[in-house]
Amino acid sequence: MALWFVLGVMTLAAAFAVLWPLGRASGRRTAGSEAAIYRDQLAEVDRDLANGMIGATEAEAARIEVSRRLLAASRLEGAEPQSVSPILRRSVAIIAIVALPLASAALYLHYGSPGMADVAAAPAPSVPLANAPLEQLVAQVEQHLEKNPRDGRGWEVLAPVLFKLGRYDDAVRAFRNALTYNGETAARHANLGEALGAAANGVITAEAKAEFERAKALDPSEVKARYFLGLAAEQDGRRDEAETAWRALLNDAPPDAPWRAGVERALASLSAKLAPDIPDDDVVAARSMNDEQRATFIRGMVDRLATRLKQNGGDFDGWVRLIRAYLVLGDRDKAIAAAGDARNAFVGDPERLQALNDQLKQFGLGG
Repeated sequence: MALWFVLGVMTLAAAFAVLWPLGRASGRRTAGSEAAIYRDQLAEVDRDLANGMIGATEAEAARIEVSRRLLAASRLEGAEPQSVSPILRRSVAIIAIVALPLASAALYLHYGSPGMADVAAAPAPSVPLANAPLEQLVAQVEQHLEKNPRDGRGWEVLAPVLFKLGRYDDAVRAFRNALTYNGETAARHANLGEALGAAANGVITAEAKAEFERAKALDPSEVKARYFLGLAAEQDGRRDEAETAWRALLNDAPPDAPWRAGVERALASLSAKLAPDIPDDDVVAARSMNDEQRATFIRGMVDRLATRLKQNGGDFDGWVRLIRAYLVLGDRDKAIAAAGDARNAFVGDPERLQALNDQLKQFGLGG
């Protein structure tokens, strides 16, 4: 008798579970509000990073976690329960309360075994969507965007996650679509430029440079655009322009800006890249010099490197350093002449000659 009482209670509970949603008015799910909260949290992380309230490592961890939850919420957003007509509601109620229990009881008495001992059911695995692996969430959002390619919000959420995962070509496409469907902003152009540079193995291509220039035109204070425009100038051999851009960026930055140390290292590397074999004592001495003394010191090292390569032209790395040094110093004619001498030095070594030509292409000297 106790068994039938339990079964009766379970049947009523099941019927109530079916009828309760039918009696409620239709409304939007809460995923939309959750997604808005997560987008606000991403913006807050960026603001805290820009204001120096958190470090780059903490900001990175926060972005990944919030992006995970935003991806989950974005999948659910927009779904609306359908309204139910009164006739259908009454029909379902009759089936749930009367017909379903009677049919279940008849089937159980005919096919079931009331006298058998209970067997525990295996628990069904359940993984909350927000806690699913990031790659799984990304795949689900990508499937959604294949069917809804004009969903600008989806591209906006997906693009930085693809970039963090190292999928730079896919990130470029996502950032482009975010621009196309959400409109122009300095940040969107700067993000696209950064993805283009990452896809080109760190080289700031003409296309990436154009994105940074557009970002700076929209917002002259855009930090990312200003930094990468300086990097583009350095890669093109315009050392003075790169130094001017980065020093201006530091002058405009608050003292506790989390990216200040990175820009300072970039400035220091302008000299370090000229001759990587400089002894540590000389590096320390160079830091204490004024700009004119440092320039004379560096040119002296470059001249000594050029003299050594005339005597021993088989030093592949030495030729690369010399050509780069001339470009950074703004002596493009000397860089071109050194490239010609280097080609002559390796004319009998096809493998090294090809490697040299590949390197010269990165320097913008053809190949």
